[in-house]
Amino acid sequence: MFDKLSRSWDLVKASAAVLRSDKELMLFPVLSGLATLAVLATFVLPLFALRVFEHGIGLAGLLLAFVFYFCQYTVIVFFNCALVGAAMIRLEGGDPTLSDGLAAARRRLPAILGYAAIAATVGVVLQSLKHSENNVLVRLLGSGLGVAWTLATFLVVPVLVSRDIGPIDALKQSVTLLKRTWGENAIGNVGIGAAFGLLTTLVAMIGIGLTFIALQTSVALGITVGIVCALGVLLLGVYQAALTGIYSAALYRYAVSHEVPDGFSGAQLAHAFEPKR
Repeated sequence: MFDKLSRSWDLVKASAAVLRSDKELMLFPVLSGLATLAVLATFVLPLFALRVFEHGIGLAGLLLAFVFYFCQYTVIVFFNCALVGAAMIRLEGGDPTLSDGLAAARRRLPAILGYAAIAATVGVVLQSLKHSENNVLVRLLGSGLGVAWTLATFLVVPVLVSRDIGPIDALKQSVTLLKRTWGENAIGNVGIGAAFGLLTTLVAMIGIGLTFIALQTSVALGITVGIVCALGVLLLGVYQAALTGIYSAALYRYAVSHEVPDGFSGAQLAHAFEPKR
């Protein structure tokens, strides 16, 4: 366990080194978050105003949920492709710009739309399972399938960016790479998620405490401290998203060509690709 945690930390540091060399990569998660909020507002505000779900979900509700998921996934996958596309240029020794990443995503827009449709369908099914009333087993099944789907699709974005194939073939390729190389040792993905999950929790707790203390002095000061702490949590989320994109690009590149990018030692990635025994 100590070795796994150590390798995870080494991979986080290596990904952070790549990100430090090109901080512009952090713009992609920011743009993705803003676009996601815009889509959310476009759907949620009219639905509440018109009381669409006042008498239950029904078929119309499911269709709306699908459209919402489709729009959300399109935005998320598009900007993830832009991030990974730029990260791959950086890993190859180039100096990518924001427009380079967006251009990489635009070239694959038809495949992105296709994959977004698949992801939206799966999302609606999983959410219906997770929110099944009075059936704990179905909810557990939905949660388990959600985890499996996340693992199976982790390398879909690098595949979409790197290869001129459709969304179904990209999904198959992602599953093949997972089965062939990862097993149960996706160290970097788990390590980044665990590290930032803990860090975000600590920052949020400290922020709540500081905000409470500041409120005792002044309401304005309390609000200011709360906003600063909230921005800190958001910044951690942006940083995590950028790190994950860089790691997935490096992971895919190593999986298909066994080329080790600068900043990643061969031993680290070799352990990350150990097959299940």
